[in-house]
Amino acid sequence: MTDPLNFYGVTLTSRLLVGTSQYPSPAILAEALEASKAEVVTVSLRREAGGSRAGESFWGLIRDLGLRVLPNTAGCRSVKEAVTTAHMARELFDTTWIKLEVIGDDDLLAPDPFGLVEAARILCDDGFDVFPYMTEDVTLADRLVDAGCRVLMPWGAPIGSGRGLNNIFGLRALRARFRDIPLVIDAGLGAPSQAAQAFELGYDAVLLNTAIARAGDPAAMARAFALACEAGRAAYKALPIEPRDMAEPSTPVLGRAFT
Repeated sequence: MTDPLNFYGVTLTSRLLVGTSQYPSPAILAEALEASKAEVVTVSLRREAGGSRAGESFWGLIRDLGLRVLPNTAGCRSVKEAVTTAHMARELFDTTWIKLEVIGDDDLLAPDPFGLVEAARILCDDGFDVFPYMTEDVTLADRLVDAGCRVLMPWGAPIGSGRGLNNIFGLRALRARFRDIPLVIDAGLGAPSQAAQAFELGYDAVLLNTAIARAGDPAAMARAFALACEAGRAAYKALPIEPRDMAEPSTPVLGRAFT
């Protein structure tokens, strides 16, 4: 990307954030991350890792690639669990960044808006830089910003569904309301074209995992998403034409022969 992105005072050149689960092997993960040109990766922290330091080789791989880690409270279903996991992540990874998930529905893996706001307020007050996984609800976004969040991460569709951007109207409304807050589409993207669409709506970044990790060729798909992000962002900055209901001729009529 030619124009930088800023999260909590950290400047990034890539607008693609990538998850690190579900890959067939560590080698394929490393290849995909390099192909994506991502600078930030999300990692899930389970409670078992806090005491045993399990997965140390995995963290080593991430560090060797020189990537910034965004720990994730994935799977947490209560405020207490999410806050405890966030504190463990800060100790383990030595970062104040946390991708906050408080899940409220097992089928859709939809966030619990009430628990999300409560946990966000606790963590922001405790010095965390919170990246909340949320729905595209404007009122929820207002509450999260009031709690101290300076980045918002609305879903495009349920996690791992590959359905793309389910609610274009809601996402447009969110972008219009929060012009000065970085907005990241988190979850639901399945194809590079959907990532490009997110950028064309004015979103600042996308975060995805399954679409790359479960692809037939993860590295090739990561490269495709990286190109789509660049194309979508460039298209947004170029100011696309507005849709019309009627045709408008692109060929001049002046000078055309008439009979």
